[in-house]
Amino acid sequence: MIESIKRMVGEKKTGRSKEELLSSIRKFPLPEHVAIIMDGNGRWAKKRGLPRTAGHAAGMKRVRETIRAADELGIKVLTCYSFSTENWKRPKDEVAYLMKLPIEFLKTDLQELIDRNVKVQMLGEKSRTPSQTQLALTEFEEKTKHNTGLILNFAINYGSREEIVQAIREIIDEVQKGNIDKDQIDQDLINQHLLTRGLPDPDLIIRTSGEIRISNFLLWQLAYSELWFTDALWPDFTPELFYQAIEDFQRRSRRYGAV
Repeated sequence: MIESIKRMVGEKKTGRSKEELLSSIRKFPLPEHVAIIMDGNGRWAKKRGLPRTAGHAAGMKRVRETIRAADELGIKVLTCYSFSTENWKRPKDEVAYLMKLPIEFLKTDLQELIDRNVKVQMLGEKSRTPSQTQLALTEFEEKTKHNTGLILNFAINYGSREEIVQAIREIIDEVQKGNIDKDQIDQDLINQHLLTRGLPDPDLIIRTSGEIRISNFLLWQLAYSELWFTDALWPDFTPELFYQAIEDFQRRSRRYGAV
């Protein structure tokens, strides 16, 4: 059953060039918001007899390529699941390395993001990350906040259940202050208290590495998202696979509960 699902929603061996894929994609409407669960760095490294940190370094190169691909296509929002609230359970040296990646990315990629007019935003509890990581994340946001192109969300120290709990707390506080009545609580109000407020819900969610689960990612927002799974580990996720995911999305009929 699981394997049939993978074949149905995963990548296809098209044999087409990048140019052919792009030509096909540009004939049809694009997803506004693409979100990616970037999974498989550790397994990629293990297969090569390398430390897990080597997989994360290789994965960062794919982040860079995917940002460029999304920007060049004209995707409006790209959300990358970089570090979950559960990832703190990993070995300390691996967590320390992951917390240094935003600092390195700031040094190597900030200027390109500015040149591309990309606006960087963080989803998650930034204050619980190491101070140098916080500074790097804040600098990304501050130096790109006036940009008007692709919105690039990095979900760092992010957990969707905690996001929903925090939204509920904020709404209860507003009710207790008398600012709103409980009968005014609806889906729109909840959306306004989520970390993704002001953004469209993801049209397409991609997960790499062959796992078929959501892992506490954008649980409220993905109600009508299209899901696309691939066996490719994140460091092997090429722009061509990104294009294939979008092309597959374009073939689907989105009915939102209607016939």
